[in-house]
Amino acid sequence: MEQDFVRPDVAAFLAQIADSGAPPLPSLPVEQARAGMRDNGAMGDLPPVPLARIIDLRVDGGNGSRPARFYDRRAARSGGDIILFYHGGGFVMGDLDTHHAFCTWLADRLDRPVLAIDYRLAPEHPYPAAVDDAEAAARWVAAHMVAGLEADGLILCGDSAGGNLAIAVSQALALRPAATPVRAIWAIYPYIGDKRDWPSVARFADGFLIGKADMQWFDALYAAPDEARHNLLLGTPAPAPHLILTAGLDPLRDQGQAYAAHARQSGAPVRDLVAEGMIHGFVTLRGAMPSAVEDCEAFAQAAIATLP
Repeated sequence: MEQDFVRPDVAAFLAQIADSGAPPLPSLPVEQARAGMRDNGAMGDLPPVPLARIIDLRVDGGNGSRPARFYDRRAARSGGDIILFYHGGGFVMGDLDTHHAFCTWLADRLDRPVLAIDYRLAPEHPYPAAVDDAEAAARWVAAHMVAGLEADGLILCGDSAGGNLAIAVSQALALRPAATPVRAIWAIYPYIGDKRDWPSVARFADGFLIGKADMQWFDALYAAPDEARHNLLLGTPAPAPHLILTAGLDPLRDQGQAYAAHARQSGAPVRDLVAEGMIHGFVTLRGAMPSAVEDCEAFAQAAIATLP
């Protein structure tokens, strides 16, 4: 098999993980796995960007209200789009804190407010809890003022499992529109929910931060059926512009690129980027892998280009 290109800082990070002797993710109790993700982000990411406003609040979810966190580089706005951000973590891990630093960067670099949504997690809350919360939150934000902002449009964004939720919500709002239109969909190394034996899953099954066994563990705990709200290749893409960013060394690479092709074939405008030589999860590991900053910047420039 042809050797895949691995960046030097990525190789060093992967070697550090291999030398650490950390137990496999599926062998851990769920709470320990969640704590590990928080610790890795705290050690591996860059510091948060100072912003004029960071506000904890609550929004509607699929079964009661859910925590959310509002970010803005400006002290006040009269209107404009709002970025709804759904964190990754396989529908099992992740929270407002694991992606806090990245959300501060996103709000600062894009000069748009960001609202991060803390949806319910499996196994305590299996499918469809996460997607129910994600859609309910989007509909609530579309109809309400948030931190003094009445949004003119929604930008749906997320990484990994959160990318799945961002796309799923965009499909739902295309079928039954919310009070505010969707301007764009930005998915970062998204999990598409199609459990076929994609070549990238076999190629990067082990040794690249997230592997095949991890994906099977997430799938078993989330327990989602093969239907359009989860397997996004079965759904109809929203007509809004899409940005799909995949990582070259990611088991999820092929299905993310397949969704980009699916959306393009449906007639939606699509920009797809590949972070060559990079692994899954890099947006919260920018300190551990400094070259990830360049990929985030490429993402930001492409994201801006999706907007009118």
